Amino acid sequence: MKSISVFCGSSNGNNSAIVRESYGLGKLLANEHIALVYGGAKVGLMGQVANGALDHQGQVIGVIPDFLRSKEIFHDRITELIVVDSMQERKMKMHELSEGTIALPGGFGTLEELFEMITWAQLGLHTKPIGILNINGYYNKLLEFLDGMVATGLLKQENRDMLLVDTTSEGLLDQMRAYQPTATPKWIKKDQI
Repeated sequence: MKSISVFCGSSNGNNSAIVRESYGLGKLLANEHIALVYGGAKVGLMGQVANGALDHQGQVIGVIPDFLRSKEIFHDRITELIVVDSMQERKMKMHELSEGTIALPGGFGTLEELFEMITWAQLGLHTKPIGILNINGYYNKLLEFLDGMVATGLLKQENRDMLLVDTTSEGLLDQMRAYQPTATPKWIKKDQI
């Protein structure tokens, strides 16, 4: 893998392990010569993962909507900053620039981005690996909910299995490298999203 997009919070939260592991993911990507594609901010977990990569000579590409440039405070040390017009364009650009996606802990925005990527995969629009770095069990309740969706027949097990999960960056990266997508017919064309 040559590039991975990372979705995560624009705040640090109050769990030091999450902050530390976010920085560690950036460091790992740099050490593995994998470019980080992320939201472009220098604050919060976004800033932590970017700093982890930058402090270890990694390539970091930020994608930020123009209206968030001041609110999220764009990172001035990154390799490249791409300014787009909308949140939808941001997700599309991050997807185009990466060979896989990782979700770190975050809020509504992180969940929305994660679920859009996994929905695109389910619809057959891409076959890239998508993973959750489940630091300190942050996503345990969400994963239980997804399993409940399978149990009630509203989510197919094969689609649930498309979402990779690990508690370590190294383990998740190994899963992503080994990922074999299920054969999913394309329901819609890319220009229809």
